[in-house]
Amino acid sequence: MQSSSTTFRVVLAADVVVKLATTALLVFAALHPDWPQFAGKAMAARAVAYPLGLLVLPVVWWVVRRRSGRRYPALPDLLVSIPFLVDTAGNALDLYDAVSWFDAACHLVNWALLLGGLAVSLPRWLHPWTRLGLTVGLGSTTALLWEVGEYYAFLRNSPELATAYTDTLGDMVLGTTGSLLAGLLVLRLRPSHVPTRTAVPQWSPLSER
Repeated sequence: MQSSSTTFRVVLAADVVVKLATTALLVFAALHPDWPQFAGKAMAARAVAYPLGLLVLPVVWWVVRRRSGRRYPALPDLLVSIPFLVDTAGNALDLYDAVSWFDAACHLVNWALLLGGLAVSLPRWLHPWTRLGLTVGLGSTTALLWEVGEYYAFLRNSPELATAYTDTLGDMVLGTTGSLLAGLLVLRLRPSHVPTRTAVPQWSPLSER
């Protein structure tokens, strides 16, 4: 029990650090909009959307789960929060422009982390295929929504629009693949415990004799 409590505190502390670091980088980007690594990256939209994304799980827990006395879902929240930090730090360090494979790696790894946060939250009594389907389905959907957001935020008026179709398809495939890998890994580490159904005797008129 003590080991579990220590692990929880470590994960929760890491979660808080990730959220604070992400917020600090967003503030830094807002204070330096003229820096080249932030140009054309929709940092203003990120400054609004990312803090909201970081608050979703804490608010849901506060409103719904806190009343049940359940412990704060520190691990799922950490997994969901890390991609926001990776993306913000990647922009601050100019990795998206300086490292050719960084964008592709982010789509694969970040979606694995995001959907890993969902996968570890799903009840283990669900059938394995149900858990995997929910994880991959939401991963594919959010990958699509992200690409739509990117288009309206900066791609439609960007020189990158000429190659956006190929890039969008690749990003969606990578996001879906990341969610699939996350779902399979969580199923491996946290296998389902589907309750067995007890057979109900069927009535027959012969049984009355």
